[in-house]
Amino acid sequence: MITTDVLIIGAGPVGLFSVFELGLLGLRAHVVEAMPAVGGQCVELYPDKPIYDIPALPVCGARELVERLTQQIQPFAPVFHTGETVVRVAREADGRFVAETSGGLRFGAGAIVVAAGLGAFAPRKLALPEAAALEGASVHYKVADAALFDGREIVVAGGGDSALDWAIELADRAHVVLVHRSSKFRAAPASVAKMHALCAEQRMQFLEGDIVGLDADGTALNAVRVQTRGGLVRRVEASQLLVLWGLHPSLGPIASWGLGLDKSQVLVDTARFATNVPGIFAVGDINTYPGKRKLILSGFHEAALAAFAIKEYLNPGEKVHLQYTTTSPALQRRLGVVVAPDEIDAAA
Repeated sequence: MITTDVLIIGAGPVGLFSVFELGLLGLRAHVVEAMPAVGGQCVELYPDKPIYDIPALPVCGARELVERLTQQIQPFAPVFHTGETVVRVAREADGRFVAETSGGLRFGAGAIVVAAGLGAFAPRKLALPEAAALEGASVHYKVADAALFDGREIVVAGGGDSALDWAIELADRAHVVLVHRSSKFRAAPASVAKMHALCAEQRMQFLEGDIVGLDADGTALNAVRVQTRGGLVRRVEASQLLVLWGLHPSLGPIASWGLGLDKSQVLVDTARFATNVPGIFAVGDINTYPGKRKLILSGFHEAALAAFAIKEYLNPGEKVHLQYTTTSPALQRRLGVVVAPDEIDAAA
């Protein structure tokens, strides 16, 4: 049994920042992540996608954001368990929890933070028999390394933000044909306008239609066959196919824990981000409440308030004082900041 103050489920940006906020309050955390590496869906799905709305960072990639957050929490020595899914959670008579993972790990925790993003998910795949043999070699459902597409002929399939963002990003390094079943897109209007502008400049192409076949030699893709709105089938030469049709989100085992749900999201209050089960809190994209906005920035705010609520929950009757990292010797010691004795005396 692994004992910890708090068990965090999910190692995306919000889960990582939860480690920081809990650590400032003197609470130790273990983190379970279903993905094979820290960063969660943020790194798994779009590691190099630029993010522009993180305070004090005009722009950073998703991977860079995760690296910065990971560096920030080092003083609190979090322990990560990647490639593991929490499959069972039980609340004991003393109020503590026992959680078990798919790999057989058992945790004893005073509180649980669910920061699982979209929950369990899988990409929507191309329903063609020949696609399975090409997967990972020339058919892809995510971009692990954009450099692998340099100089290639690529078909990008999809009409959402991820498809258009990657089509635009790759247009500067490869020959890109965007394929979507409709001329209407689910992406941000600015991205749609940018895509049309690149097409007008002949820096990429857009083809309206459905993918109906693949031509390949072994695992080497030669062409993608697209049936247009007029019923004609066009053969688009390509060595790589990037299918970005979104995800099949699902709460997975979380749905069986007795949490209050609204569709596939966990209901929380906005004062503590607590669920209906005492001791279980939910932050980030996994939760819902009136006025919810699925922003990383909002998740950071939720993580901070949840941490204070968890400290109070684990120490009933004890007042949790608000302290500032700029002036609190206690917080600075937890962060590993060297504090001069005269500063400690002055703050006392």
